[in-house]
Amino acid sequence: MTTELRMSNDVPSHPLLATRDLDAPLAWRAGVPVSGRSFLADVSRQAERMPAAGPVLNLCNDRYAFAVALGAALLRGQASLLPPDARPETMARLTAEHGKLTAVTDEPSLETPGLERVMVEVGARAADAPCDVPVIDGHLHAVSLLTSGSTGVPQPHAKSWHTLVGDAAAAVARLAQLLGRPSLEGLTLVGTVPVQHSYGLESTALLALVGGAAFDSGRPFFPADIVAALAVVPRPRALVTTPFHLKTLLLAGVEIPPVDLILSATAPLSPQLAAQAEQATGGMLIEIYGSTESGQVATRRPTQSEVWDTFGEIRVTAQPGADGTEQFVFAGDFIPQPTPMADVLELLDDRRFRLFGRANDLVHVAGKRSSLGHLNYHLNSIPGVDDGAFWLPDDVSDGVVRPVAFVVAPTLGAGDVVAALRARLESVFVPRRVVHVPSLPREGTGKLTVRALREFALSQLAADDTPVQVTHEIPADHPVFAGHFPGQPLVPGALLVAEVMEVMRRVPAMAARLGAHPTLAAVKFLSPVRPGAAIDIALHPETGAARGVRFEVRCGDVVAASGRWTPSDTR
Repeated sequence: MTTELRMSNDVPSHPLLATRDLDAPLAWRAGVPVSGRSFLADVSRQAERMPAAGPVLNLCNDRYAFAVALGAALLRGQASLLPPDARPETMARLTAEHGKLTAVTDEPSLETPGLERVMVEVGARAADAPCDVPVIDGHLHAVSLLTSGSTGVPQPHAKSWHTLVGDAAAAVARLAQLLGRPSLEGLTLVGTVPVQHSYGLESTALLALVGGAAFDSGRPFFPADIVAALAVVPRPRALVTTPFHLKTLLLAGVEIPPVDLILSATAPLSPQLAAQAEQATGGMLIEIYGSTESGQVATRRPTQSEVWDTFGEIRVTAQPGADGTEQFVFAGDFIPQPTPMADVLELLDDRRFRLFGRANDLVHVAGKRSSLGHLNYHLNSIPGVDDGAFWLPDDVSDGVVRPVAFVVAPTLGAGDVVAALRARLESVFVPRRVVHVPSLPREGTGKLTVRALREFALSQLAADDTPVQVTHEIPADHPVFAGHFPGQPLVPGALLVAEVMEVMRRVPAMAARLGAHPTLAAVKFLSPVRPGAAIDIALHPETGAARGVRFEVRCGDVVAASGRWTPSDTR
């Protein structure tokens, strides 16, 4: 069930849009400005299309369409559920938990089995906007954020309109102060993170709706797309991103248009990367700290200090937890109730702290204590490491856990990585094994979940005769669906086979078994796979004289495809 909302009776109402010039841009769509007045007209027209009762499932990919659907739901007094993905199993689970739901989307080809669907249409005449900006009851259950969390299991978190407005207002005050501006009016936000995620919602849509800024409607992912999105919006402009996306952008070697502000989610972000980003863009980089439960609560500028400062009147205290361990609790300002964080902090006072990492990623080796976040921070600080992550195996030798480091570092050898880590870490945390990989299985937000890393690590370390099983998601916006079975998109068989091949190439034992140019000896396609579906790929090395690999692709309990690869010299 959705988290219970707890608020006092004196919660005020708040307008849908902050005080601003309604004829100035609120959003940019492919370089074309959309005024606040046009937005209100679109919201008013969309509200007439919304279902009689909520909640609704906001599945819009376009950030402007998302904001229109959110505003229309608020006008109707309806909560918007914001899922981490649009997979059928996700929607089925939400229906089981919440009852009848209506999917609101801007994608005509998106399948929503078992759900009624309302399309979002934009382009209303600005002259049709209401005379006054609508005012929304602060008590209203505005959204439920369904984040994947570090474990990959979505959990719902309800937010009132009052809480969302307070969250954005606290961020606006801090960011305006850092920029030396009276407000964020005129600032345009380009975000690489999905708007359904708490960070993407707070730092793009809400900073515009209730913070006075404007936002680009797209979600650029590749470096060239990010550069293009920045180039078509005016200055001052900000890039809202993650350390993973930022590092990829800087490593691409493309010229980045000047930006005035970089907002980054909290993750392993080295001072070197922060300094490189500021030098390449000319803007200041600010890290945002918070959680889905609390909202954004603190910032720091990593090129100047490792210390975090809380927003507004938020205070943090250390309190004993239920299990006897120390918890760090944030309270005050827009936070409805005191909220503990799943992190280990060092408090300098009740408004300033250092962050050591998540409480559940503490590492104990030979009597020493650290955290995976701390280890990953130093791993990603090594020049030449494009991306990296520590992993702790399930098996323990001699009673001691031996960390393994996975790195994307084409120019470095394992010995180079170990030598660099010896200068940064206590010897017990230096990995005994460094595994080079082409990439890590990160989500669109740059997050690397515990489940994804474990599956990836086991596949990488598999022995020559060990079966491998990997879960993979076919993105709903994969370019292969453009024009492919319009209205009923299917994952082509060639793409399924290519996904199997990609998994095999990522497993060194499998790659060595099959050689550089394996042969697809047999394949059967038994059941259709839809966009956004999660598939389980199982690889079974053949024993005896045979050197092939049998594979099976499952979608839920159904076998979608099966077949066999053989080495290139097999006849």
